[in-house]
Amino acid sequence: MKQEKELIKNTFIIALGKFSTQIVSFLLVRLYTDKLLESELGTYDVIITIITFIAPFITLTMEESMFRFLIDAKNKRDEKSIITQTVLTILTTLFVGCLVIFSIIKIAHIEVTKLFIPYVIAVVLMALMNALVRGLGKIKLYSLSNFLLSVTTIVLNVVFLLGTNLKVDGLLLAVIIANLLMVVFLAIRTRLINYINPKLCNAKLMGEMLKYSIPLIPHSLSWTIVNLSDRLMIKWFLGYDSNGIYAVSNKFPTIINTVYNYFAIAWKESAAKALHNEESHKYYNKIYCSLRNLVYSATVVVIALVPFIFSLLINKRYTDAYIYIPILVFSVYFSNMASFYGGIFSAYKKSNIIGVTTVVSAIINIMINLVFIKLFGLYAAAISTLISSIFLYSYRKKKIYELVDLKHSKNMNITILTTLVVFISYYSDNMIFKVLALLFSFGYAFMMNKDTIKFFAGRFSRR
Repeated sequence: MKQEKELIKNTFIIALGKFSTQIVSFLLVRLYTDKLLESELGTYDVIITIITFIAPFITLTMEESMFRFLIDAKNKRDEKSIITQTVLTILTTLFVGCLVIFSIIKIAHIEVTKLFIPYVIAVVLMALMNALVRGLGKIKLYSLSNFLLSVTTIVLNVVFLLGTNLKVDGLLLAVIIANLLMVVFLAIRTRLINYINPKLCNAKLMGEMLKYSIPLIPHSLSWTIVNLSDRLMIKWFLGYDSNGIYAVSNKFPTIINTVYNYFAIAWKESAAKALHNEESHKYYNKIYCSLRNLVYSATVVVIALVPFIFSLLINKRYTDAYIYIPILVFSVYFSNMASFYGGIFSAYKKSNIIGVTTVVSAIINIMINLVFIKLFGLYAAAISTLISSIFLYSYRKKKIYELVDLKHSKNMNITILTTLVVFISYYSDNMIFKVLALLFSFGYAFMMNKDTIKFFAGRFSRR
């Protein structure tokens, strides 16, 4: 029970730091679609996806290794050794990575924004500081810094879009400035300089950390690889305008993915700490059951709700984006549940399983896109994302039984019925049917999560 309370507490602290600002950010989609053409939004989306793809190769995901090893650190000396090796390694690989990127751009004469490399630097340093703060157990500081990061980014986005003609560069510049400000803020608050001591570098520890981190590179790319292959092939075969449409389609599934990530951040730490408990398997099962019901309920409710809010939030130039949203929302459900399994694999330090499953999933996504995207357009991109996410979920689900015997739901009939009602109503022109489907989805969500609702209602009433 203590572990559950800590997990819930940490999830709420993280959510408090991010949720309100990300709602504002989501509402600003209207501003983005008003101020940016489809091709411009598509260009921005491709740049962000490429940089997100590059970052793990530059860091070797050492920040994730630092986070996991800090959880098991026995004293301050261990903490200093882990942090020193991570910071020095990432600063070195970042310098080399930026040189390589600059050389490729110059030699290949690639037309790219001058803000590309500064954006890489800002993203990498922010990832490093986030992992450091979490590893040291400073969840409140992590939440505060991400709140400030979001607010600063949103304000700068509005300023650059409304007050300048920078457009895509304005969005990039907003992220760069906000991230670098937060890097400095966290470095000061954590007194990072006190943790750096090159004399504590340890070759054996470094080897163990790399052994853990390198297989996590493909895991870090799981969502990114799928997105990147989609974006690049859409750009090559269909053009930047289609990329802009697809980017808007992804805004709605991102809601679920974003909220799940609040839990996922706390779950990585909680799953690792639970290994020291004799009832860890019971704990994993309880969290799994509650999470699965919550995430699937969110999936059907979002799909049922989109017909009522789409035209309010999205400029009519992007109307075609409506078609692909349910497929992408379902893909996020499978991706999130696969991520839950990943948290358990990470706790057991089975990073090789995480890496292998992600690589195969990405290959499936790429192959489907290559074969079908010219024939079926954006449908192929959306379906390839769904199929690769289902594979990732299914394969990890099979492998998880080697570590934990997770129990599964017995309410499949009502789940299938709800899914069909919501999916059919989404593409129906009958507004009454859409309203009934929305009510049905809320009823399903309440029924599947009544124990969780009672738990939180009880805690709030006692307080």
